[in-house]
Amino acid sequence: MRVLSIDPALRNTGFAVIERISTGRKPAYKALTYGTIKNRRDLRQSGCLVRIREQLKDVIDKYNPEVCAVEGVIFVQSYKTAITMGAARGAAVLAAAEHGMEIFEYAPKRVKQAVVGRGGADKQQVAFMMRALLELTETPPSDAADALAIGLAHFYAQDPGRVTSIKDKPVPL
Repeated sequence: MRVLSIDPALRNTGFAVIERISTGRKPAYKALTYGTIKNRRDLRQSGCLVRIREQLKDVIDKYNPEVCAVEGVIFVQSYKTAITMGAARGAAVLAAAEHGMEIFEYAPKRVKQAVVGRGGADKQQVAFMMRALLELTETPPSDAADALAIGLAHFYAQDPGRVTSIKDKPVPL
């Protein structure tokens, strides 16, 4: 099974495609691709949204993931920031929905609990754990590491035999 995972943001959207590999009793996971969709500061919001959707569409076309896992909405103090983040999230979710993927949402704290062991983990800890858990040759950039973590959290939540910190069922969108 392949999962497209997304950490949406207007200027730096993290993405990853992770595959579950059957190796007997214990599943293993492999990052097929990961990265960050970077939008220039001088690019208008509408242009950023189009780039997010198009770049994710290209990733989907190339890697054919079956489902999508996306970071849930987080609390922000500025309504303008919330609207901007929501728009980026909408562009990302649209790319997956256009390909008929089922989309699951995970709260940031739950993702960190699943992959690091505590919901208050910082970005460096998440990146370090992604390098270790996925046996990467380099530590991924923070936005890509967050996307990798969301993908692993999805796999962990789907495994009925796994003891994990994700107590809630994933929320399909």
